[in-house]
Amino acid sequence: MTTPEGTPRAPRARDGGGTGGGADGATERRLHPVTPFRRAWAPIAVVVGWAVHDPDQAHRQLSGLTTTTLLIGLAVIVPAAALYGFLTWWFTHFSVTGTELRIRTGLLFRRTAHIRLERIQAIDVTQPLLARVAGVAKLRLDVIGTDKKDELAFLGADDARALRAELLARAAGFAPETAHEVGEAPATRLLRVPPGVLAVSLLLTGATWGTLAGAVVVPTVLWLFTHNLWTVLAAALPLLGAAGASSVGRFVGEYDWTVAESPDGLRVDHGLLDRAHETVPPGRVQTVRIVQPLLWRRRGWVRVELDVAGSSNSLLLPVAPREIAESVVARVLPGVTVPPRSALSPAPRRAARCTPLWWRGYGFTETDAVFAAGYGLLKRRLALVPHAKVQSVRLAHGPWQRANRVADVHVDTGANKTVTARQRDLGEAAELLRRQAERSRTGRRDARPDRWMTS
Repeated sequence: MTTPEGTPRAPRARDGGGTGGGADGATERRLHPVTPFRRAWAPIAVVVGWAVHDPDQAHRQLSGLTTTTLLIGLAVIVPAAALYGFLTWWFTHFSVTGTELRIRTGLLFRRTAHIRLERIQAIDVTQPLLARVAGVAKLRLDVIGTDKKDELAFLGADDARALRAELLARAAGFAPETAHEVGEAPATRLLRVPPGVLAVSLLLTGATWGTLAGAVVVPTVLWLFTHNLWTVLAAALPLLGAAGASSVGRFVGEYDWTVAESPDGLRVDHGLLDRAHETVPPGRVQTVRIVQPLLWRRRGWVRVELDVAGSSNSLLLPVAPREIAESVVARVLPGVTVPPRSALSPAPRRAARCTPLWWRGYGFTETDAVFAAGYGLLKRRLALVPHAKVQSVRLAHGPWQRANRVADVHVDTGANKTVTARQRDLGEAAELLRRQAERSRTGRRDARPDRWMTS
């Protein structure tokens, strides 16, 4: 599943639609000319939303209109929507300075976003299906301290990649006059998930069969008890939607999953209809989780999930052999070796009084690099937290745990997530609390800086 492959450098960024310079000489650019067609749907969407929200009132209103009135209404609404789309595009500009990306928007009320380059966590290029047909793409930016992604939609596909390379180059410290020439950093392919393997892995996932069973059993039971078609449809449609999302939806979204390594991080490309080009930023990964459903164990497959500070990227590998997955994890967390399941020390037997049966799935170990906690009997999970990424460490035990001399040790990360070593011996937990606090301090002191495009 691993084949090295070089990726050519991107062409020089173009200033398509430049509109002059700002106060600091930065050239302002416009979005792609196809953007007005996307924004023209906003007024029409308002009308459709009103009709869906109150269908009876909408039906009465439309029934009272003549054909001539409807045609006149369309003759007014369609040009007005087109004019709205054009004006919003015309009054939207962006520019790149030596320190920030500026986005100016607003038809009546002006808004200027100042995005400092050193605060950018990740820059992703995404192409929905219609955007791929039109040859355009979205540029989405994860920025420290914001929950919502800023985006530029749409740019030409080549321009989006070139602008992404330019932003990364400037964030890495390249001079503005040379950032255009740097281009996209070369990449080496590490892994590509074949569609057949992805399909089989989804079929061997319990959630897929569970939602499918629910979509069949629940409507059948409701029909036997109520004989009401609307009640059956109200229950069946959400269940069928959930079943589709857990199987077909995941296959479409994770299709042709490819991971490549470059100086600006691990690049992830995926998608059958909507194509996404994402980057796992170097140094921003707070937690790595290796997940292995029950039916995957015989084939030795695992799934690798991530918690990344300030980013919505949460999946590194949808499915891969464990050996290959561990080699990719070593690229994300340099110097980290994934401990085998046998290396985890189990919870003491008295923990069964607190969590019957499930205590057997709990395990913990620590290395010089990571805090590692395992949990799960049927679906095994192993969470790895580098010591340098631990923001705080806590010991917690309720009355029943105190009676049985066990406690949980929680470590909190910069991604607002918590990893827990569950049901540890009370003395071991107290010592672990002290030891982890010290390792976190020394780990942060010795950690390399989080920088783009650095080796």
